Amino acid sequence: MCAAKFDNKPNLMGSILQNRCPACRKGKIFKSDNAYNLKHFTEMNEHCPVCGEDFEREIGFYFGTGYVSYALTVAFSVATFIAWWVFIGFSLYDNRMFWWLGINAVLLVLLQPPIMRVSRTIWLAFFVRYRPETRTLA
Repeated sequence: MCAAKFDNKPNLMGSILQNRCPACRKGKIFKSDNAYNLKHFTEMNEHCPVCGEDFEREIGFYFGTGYVSYALTVAFSVATFIAWWVFIGFSLYDNRMFWWLGINAVLLVLLQPPIMRVSRTIWLAFFVRYRPETRTLA
């Protein structure tokens, strides 16, 4: 067995969290790595710099990311609710529920740029499959 023949497939979750191209899982989808550069955080490359995959699929393609973003924010809110319940608890006799609501709302506002980017990457990964042969085109 020759170990040099094995080409490790990049991890899907890792490539999504790093906003990498779903076709080659190497190229960057966004022009800027910083999600908090609010002037340029939505600017995407037109094509993958590694494999040439088209990121501008069609007009209105990324409207569906609203559903993915909604699912991610609901999952985040459920996770913070469970964590708050386990570590702090809820009671009908004080305002701990309102503290959770306020902290959760602030966290969601602060996490909106990375959530938007990850939702675009997930939406693109729904329609573009991994093709290892595309990595050799660049």
